[in-house]
Order: sequence, then structure tokens, then C-alpha cells
Amino acid sequence: MTTEPMATDRASTQIHNIGYRHYDGPRLGRAYARRSLFSQSLRGAYGLGRSAKSKVLPMLLFVVMCVPALIMVAVAVATKAKDLPVDYTRYAIILQAVIGLYVASQAPQAVSRDLRFKSVPLYFSRPIERVDYVAAKYAAMASALFILTAAPLLVLYVGSLLAKLDFTEQTKGFGQGLVSVVLLSLLFAGIGLVVSAVTPRRGFGIAAVIAVLTISYGAVSTVQAIAETQDNGSAVSWLGLFSPITLIDGVGSAFLGATSAFPGTHGPSTGQGVVYLLVVLGLIAGSYGLLMRRYRKVGM
Repeated sequence: MTTEPMATDRASTQIHNIGYRHYDGPRLGRAYARRSLFSQSLRGAYGLGRSAKSKVLPMLLFVVMCVPALIMVAVAVATKAKDLPVDYTRYAIILQAVIGLYVASQAPQAVSRDLRFKSVPLYFSRPIERVDYVAAKYAAMASALFILTAAPLLVLYVGSLLAKLDFTEQTKGFGQGLVSVVLLSLLFAGIGLVVSAVTPRRGFGIAAVIAVLTISYGAVSTVQAIAETQDNGSAVSWLGLFSPITLIDGVGSAFLGATSAFPGTHGPSTGQGVVYLLVVLGLIAGSYGLLMRRYRKVGM
């Protein structure tokens, strides 16, 4: 038995240093990954970092939200009005169709693509966990909605000061309006993401979000109008619990000094307002819980 070939192989064996070395830099961890996902998702909600086509609809809707406020301010300044034509707490209620369209277009974009292309497990292979992914997406969508709804309120507030309206009254109204749109942003973001996360098909997600937000409002408003014709003001107040936008309207009229948009202005009483607020907070918490449950299965 000879060992000459083995000896020849050993003699011709070489070790090449191709430059690999251990990473000695900072390890940024989960917090950095969570912030990056939040930033990327928030920018994506307005088409930033995406194609020009993706920017058209969100930017157009943002403009549509702000233009009425600019017109109101211009009229107030020109006519030296003593008050704004619309309360801060009513503005988002009036333009709820625009807000619903924004949620329907951007909530599926935030989550459906990750589901469709099965990229969620790739996120979880990094130093990021399910709670980080859900929190970042929820916070980004709510922040995008807050920007959409708070910007026109800021226009109204600055315009009211330019028109030399009462500073204390306008500041109080502006603060109440911000509280209202914060609740609206959290509620609509949660509902939009939960509905969108059910299907990886963006088109189905858009249709489902529109159905939940718009059809529910139409149905509740119709039944409220019927109850009003029958002089049943109590039923009008309680029926507002069954639509997202009427929930926000009810909380605003009960606690934020808003004039109710319910038929006959039958807004909820303070006691009913507590129920409205609990339902809103419950839906926000429930939406977060449902998202966590959804991504428990998706991430596996």
C-alpha cells in the first residue's frame, strides 16, 4: 500500500486568505431595527422612497385635506370673521371620506406586500420580533394618519391667529381637535391594518377596508335618520357605537365640546360618552391584539 498520492496532495494544498474577518462594529439590535421599520413604513405611506406613481394618490389626498382649510382661512381673513366656519373637532368628520380612502389605499400597502411575497419570516430572522414588527407598522400607519388629519387643523389654527381671532379660544379648540384626530388615527390605523392583514391581495384589502369604514358609516347614518324621524333620540345616540367615524364623533361631542353630526344633533350624553370612549379604546387594543395573533402564524 503506497501513500505517495496522499503526500503529493498535501504538498499542493494551500490556504488562501480572502479577507474574511469577524465583525467588530456596533450591534444596533432590536431598537434600531424597529425604528428603521417604522421610518420606512411611514415614508412608504406617502410614497417616499417608492416610484413616482406611488406618490400620486397619498400626496393628492393630503392636498385635498388641506385645501378646504386654506379656503376657510382665506375667507376668515378677508371678511374679518369673528370665528372659523368649522370647529377643529368637526373638520375630520366632514372629510371622513378622504380619510377612509387614504386608509384603504395605504394600509394594504403597509402589510399586504410582505404577506404576498412571504418576506415576513425574513424580518424575524433579524434581531426583530413579532411585537417589534406589529408595533412599528401600527405606529407608522397611525402617524401617517395623524399627519394627514392634523395638518389642516394646523392651517386653521395659524389662519385664525392671522385673522386675529381670540387666542385662548382658538388654542383650546386646536387642542381638542388634536385629541380627536389622535383617537381617529389610532382607531382607523388599527382597523385598516387588521382588515388588510387578512389577505395578501392588495386589491381585496382595499375593497375590504372601504367596506368596513364607508359602508358601516352609511348604514349607521341611515338607521339613525330613520330613528330621528320616529323621534327616538336615544336610539340615535346608541347607534353611533357601530361605525368608526360615528364613534369619534360621539367622543368629540361628549368630551371635546364638538357639535354632533348625528341626525337632530342627538349626540351622546356624558354617561354614553364614557361607553363610546371605552369602545374606541377597546377597538384600538383589540386591533393590536389581532395583529399580534395574525403574525404569530405568519412568522413561523
